[in-house]
Amino acid sequence: MKYASTRRLALIATVLTFVVIILGAKTRLTDAGLGCPDWPGCYGYLTVPQSQEAIDPSNALYAERDLEKPKAWMEMIHRYFAGALGLLIGAIAIMAWVQRGKNNHPVLLPTILLLVVSMQAALGAWTVTMKLNPSIVMLRLLGGFTTFSLLFILSIKLSKANQPFRIKRTTVETLKPWAIISLVVIISQIALGGWTSANYAAEICNGWNSLPICQGPWYENLDFKEALRFWGFDLPAKGHFENGHLEGAPLVTIHVMHRIGAMITLVILGLFGWRLRKDSNKLLVDLGTFLWLVLAVQIILGVNNVVFQLPLWNAIAHNAVGALLLVTVVGINYVLWAHKNRG
Repeated sequence: MKYASTRRLALIATVLTFVVIILGAKTRLTDAGLGCPDWPGCYGYLTVPQSQEAIDPSNALYAERDLEKPKAWMEMIHRYFAGALGLLIGAIAIMAWVQRGKNNHPVLLPTILLLVVSMQAALGAWTVTMKLNPSIVMLRLLGGFTTFSLLFILSIKLSKANQPFRIKRTTVETLKPWAIISLVVIISQIALGGWTSANYAAEICNGWNSLPICQGPWYENLDFKEALRFWGFDLPAKGHFENGHLEGAPLVTIHVMHRIGAMITLVILGLFGWRLRKDSNKLLVDLGTFLWLVLAVQIILGVNNVVFQLPLWNAIAHNAVGALLLVTVVGINYVLWAHKNRG
């Protein structure tokens, strides 16, 4: 069957990437990012040290951070799954190159995926060696979402259902600007969310009284210069960036930017969904409905994070649904660009 083997691997890799995104979110949110202070092993071992005979010399070797088994296991499980994903994407790229020229087998996309996941591996190492530098943490999150989106597109391209979508040319030309703007907006909002998480700014504005923006005269307490400093900041005296290195105004600024970004995302994607649902094409109507559904769930999760002060599983779900919202917009873009004129 055409592309059968590669298609199966792509589908497995897509699901595995979603799992890695969830594990990465839990690792961040449970402060397990430095659960193993070295890379790729853990306190000098390929797995978490178990016996006291192994733990004592490990603690002596990394005196700045004693072994905490739950955090170490969380970090290592994340690494194991990420490593498996890297091997899987490597296999997909090799198969694509072996089969290049046969049945127009995609080669460019698997190659790009291999490059992206290789950079993800480097970012994983730098996350540890640079002690949770916020810029590295955010880039790694964006890399994971990029991997998920590219694998999603590859899975569609390899799918038996990948036929030209019959949509009116006038409809496509009308919707393309909406699709591009929506994609830019959701990517920007995910980046803001990653920056909020990497700087531990999620809880600076919380509770009912912080809705819709932040509690108090927040507009008098903004510092964009420090909030948007992506490089050049010094390592804190504590020796790592865990629990953040910013205080006060920069944290409020980061959170406010993410909160306002959420409102813009709600308006733009909501209008895009409405525009899709206005069309007579059933596929576009269904895509608009699904976009509204995922967007609504994401907004509810975001509000819950604020009101209930970042409950763990709600925060993890907020990351996961954010990834689903991204691939929904990516998928709609793909449909519009892969259409076949219907007149």
